[in-house]
Amino acid sequence: MDIQHIINKGFMPKEYPKDAVIYEPGALPRYVYFIKSGEVRMVTVSEDGKEFIQGIFKTGQYFGEPALILNRRYLAYTIASKDSEIIRVDREQFFGLIGNEPNFSLELIHTLSNRLFYKSMMLEELASEKAEHRLLTMINYLLADVKQGDHLKVTRQDLADMTGLRVETVIRGVKLLAEKGKIQTIKGKIVKP
Repeated sequence: MDIQHIINKGFMPKEYPKDAVIYEPGALPRYVYFIKSGEVRMVTVSEDGKEFIQGIFKTGQYFGEPALILNRRYLAYTIASKDSEIIRVDREQFFGLIGNEPNFSLELIHTLSNRLFYKSMMLEELASEKAEHRLLTMINYLLADVKQGDHLKVTRQDLADMTGLRVETVIRGVKLLAEKGKIQTIKGKIVKP
């Protein structure tokens, strides 16, 4: 849904500074969050403090809807990766958007299906012990949303956090994949051919 459309309906953005926690695991859902500007990462944190990125949400996207729809507690942290403006839409208002905006309903189905596909793909990849295969699958998945000739806008650390690998393993893996011709890099950036 177009963020301006939501603002035109009277919803106002709230500012979240970089590294602000938007919600924590175990909290009851109160809102769906629409990003007017900025970026948010959804992470689980291991006992030793290592983040595993479940998803990255950018300007124009939204998050928090599965827990709100099911009225189930959040399973992960959401943290502003940069200064962000976010519009909070409560349960009643969100279901009003679904009921009164047919295009939004179709978009929501598409978004949830995409996320389910991603989770299924990651579950299969995490079961694979081959780091190179896991890394290539993630890179190809992320490149699907990149225009030809553009570079992937994630860091090696982001790739490590998304795949459960160490950053050193990702650095070696990217170099190896490029040498084998499975990915293309220009000046260290992964590029969609």
